[in-house]
Amino acid sequence: MSSQTWGEHAAAVDRLLASYVALPAGAPVRLAKPTSNLFRPRAASAAPGLDVSGLNGVIEVDAEARTADVQGMCTYEDLVDATLAHGLIPLVVPQLRTITLGGAVTGLGIESTSFRNGLPHESVLEMDILTGAGEIVTATPTGDHADLFATFPNSYGSLGYATRLKIELEQAPAHVALRQVRFDTAAQLAAAVEGIVATREWEGERVDGLDGVAFEPGELYLTLARWCEPFEPVETQQPSDYTGQDIFYRSLQQRPTDLLTTYDYLWRWDTDWFWCSGAFGLQNPRIRRLWPRRWRRSDVYHKLVGLDRRLGIVDRLDRRAGRPQRERVIQDVEVPVDRLAEFLDWFDAEVGMRPVWLCPLRLREDRTWPTYPLELGTTYVNVGFWGTVHVGPEAPSAPRNRAIEEEVHSLGGHKSLYSEAFYDPATFDRLYDGAHLAAVKKRYDPDDRLTTLYDKAVRRQ
Repeated sequence: MSSQTWGEHAAAVDRLLASYVALPAGAPVRLAKPTSNLFRPRAASAAPGLDVSGLNGVIEVDAEARTADVQGMCTYEDLVDATLAHGLIPLVVPQLRTITLGGAVTGLGIESTSFRNGLPHESVLEMDILTGAGEIVTATPTGDHADLFATFPNSYGSLGYATRLKIELEQAPAHVALRQVRFDTAAQLAAAVEGIVATREWEGERVDGLDGVAFEPGELYLTLARWCEPFEPVETQQPSDYTGQDIFYRSLQQRPTDLLTTYDYLWRWDTDWFWCSGAFGLQNPRIRRLWPRRWRRSDVYHKLVGLDRRLGIVDRLDRRAGRPQRERVIQDVEVPVDRLAEFLDWFDAEVGMRPVWLCPLRLREDRTWPTYPLELGTTYVNVGFWGTVHVGPEAPSAPRNRAIEEEVHSLGGHKSLYSEAFYDPATFDRLYDGAHLAAVKKRYDPDDRLTTLYDKAVRRQ
């Protein structure tokens, strides 16, 4: 865990500002980040990145107020370590350890508490942001920089970079009790989601966390998580451990009930990168025993994927075996819950990738966020799918990804921009309120030092 004093934070911000001033005129402004959870390639740059050293810790946790001041490059792994020491957790903890708080706010994040707590940016109270003009401004929901505060989510660095964020926290249990509920159709699951969102209960039992997995068209599960009360007896059940030989996503089909420590619940998906560790043979028991536990992490797998993309290892093996060329289909989309069954039926027929992750969400408060315009009062379900599909010689033109974009938006949904996107400029501006984004960018980046969101997300600059 990395902690910083206020003085150390101020010194780190000074270094950041000095590195900005030192950039050559016209050079792209980017962070010098050691890790990334993005899945879209970008053009190489010879210009140095901004110095973010010393901006990766927790400055202060106020246990009484249930708030934390956190630096923008702090990973959720370090943030959770700091807050759990006070019996607290962020209102939403994205699934992967090395997602940063600043990244989750400027690039969106989601998890099982999103059906009641919304998205990570909705629990931000204020932010210090380095703008394209090379200034640090403090943005809050009201005041002189309220436009920047509201537009920052889903801007992916096109409006600047958060150096400090003050966020809300909630009380953390010691253990989390899980219940796996199976459904035979997506329509049944969607109806259950609507009922749980409305009542925060299932069959009289409180639901604090809600997500699920669709394994096959006739086999879908919701995982209902309940925060165990502080003095609730759990000693009769040994908490499960999915960092060893057992694999979490398989437990949904095997264990109707389960118990995890809160720490292990928060990172239950990280050990096997949901189910994507299977691509490296890690779900083979013999290989798993030889693979060090410290390497069973999403950031390790992400680096291996990056290595394959640079060297083309899988593509060469496919050619030797005579298999069709693969298209990488790595996306998270939000679909209104009443259109979920329709989308999954279409996805099964046109893409054919399973399993997929399901995570309900609603906007938490009576406000919208212009750069990712979800509707107030509407329950959405995030559908996450990450893998490859053999499509043949047309794979480079991304036919499956383009079809997904069209289908999602025909159903009134939205698509996250952490992966590849293919929109034309007019469509992109319509979906992500490009006119408003451009106006805010002009105010805080008058010389266009920062790459636009369209150039980042679609043109891969």
